[in-house]
Amino acid sequence: MSPVKIAFVASAMPAAQSALRALAQAYGDVPQAKADVIVALGGDGFMLQTLHATQGLDVPVYGMNRGTVGFLMNEYHDTDLPARLAVAEEEVINPLHMTALTVDGAMQEALAINEVSLLRAGPQAAKLRITVDGKLRMPELVCDGALLATPAGSTAYNYSAHGPILPIGSDVLTLTAMAAFRPRRWRGALLPKKAVVRFDVIDPAKRPVMADADGKSVRDVVSVEIRSEPGIRHRILFDPGHGLEERLIREQFA
Repeated sequence: MSPVKIAFVASAMPAAQSALRALAQAYGDVPQAKADVIVALGGDGFMLQTLHATQGLDVPVYGMNRGTVGFLMNEYHDTDLPARLAVAEEEVINPLHMTALTVDGAMQEALAINEVSLLRAGPQAAKLRITVDGKLRMPELVCDGALLATPAGSTAYNYSAHGPILPIGSDVLTLTAMAAFRPRRWRGALLPKKAVVRFDVIDPAKRPVMADADGKSVRDVVSVEIRSEPGIRHRILFDPGHGLEERLIREQFA
């Protein structure tokens, strides 16, 4: 059996750069287009960047934590990497596709592995109208913001906003409000993965809203439509017994 061909990528953090040099010297470093696996060294933010950057390669990504947060990462060890890769378990996730219309008529698109969020961009609370699959579900939500998260992203911003944690295989999305003022106790909804969710901003001049998809921000939106993108598959590798399914369950008992 020929040795596994690894492409290493690393964040700018000193610990990640140091690991990159050591691992590349120990195991070799091939171009991403020729790799059997890409090893990402950093935190969760860098892992998201790597998944977005390599989505056209159909190559699995194995992350090792050299950052501050590592929910999507494996523990860092510089020994026996080929053996770890040989037994790693693969999770496949699909991103969300965001189409945002701004007040000046521009249309912007972006992909989000974790979540698409709408946030007030001024001193006034946002007013949002929510439609699901073409049916009006909430005429007016007054809030600091709202987000639609994937199972992979349900432990990130969504969890901080008191949204539910979703099992990876659930084919469900969570719609979560941030600091909802009216309806005051509305905490959100669980929606099928195939649902198409549209947010319309009520009075965007007085109550400006920005949209964000995994760090790509669009200001002054008037409407945002979000749907799952099944045509894009992100392949993530985890050490046995430490995959996303286990991590999601463990997080709920922490």
